[in-house]
Amino acid sequence: MGRDLSMKKFNWKGGGETMETNLNKQPQVDDVDSNKVMAILAYIIFFIPLIAARDSKFAAYHANQGLVLFLTAVAVNVIESIIPIIGWFFILTFGNLAVLILAILGIINAAKGLMKPLPLIGGISIIK
Repeated sequence: MGRDLSMKKFNWKGGGETMETNLNKQPQVDDVDSNKVMAILAYIIFFIPLIAARDSKFAAYHANQGLVLFLTAVAVNVIESIIPIIGWFFILTFGNLAVLILAILGIINAAKGLMKPLPLIGGISIIK
């Protein structure tokens, strides 16, 4: 008597998303192929895909991730400017390094054609 696991949801990454919901979010192959460059640009200038690829769910997903990453970078830099000495040396250095690493991870995910959320901030959705 084996267990039927086909319809069960698994929390395989620990981020609140299940494998089932993550599989449902994967984009169409033609959408990925035609908008991969737009998705990569979203991590550099987040609003470009919103203008150039309005109908692409893939580009919009990465534009959202790019916007959240941009707002995170702004928050890190505002906080570091408010807190003297500790903010200047530790928050500025490690905060901006973390933002850079998240941007690189996002670019890699976009280049691979994945709609994978970024660690820590990937669950935030601003652009619908």
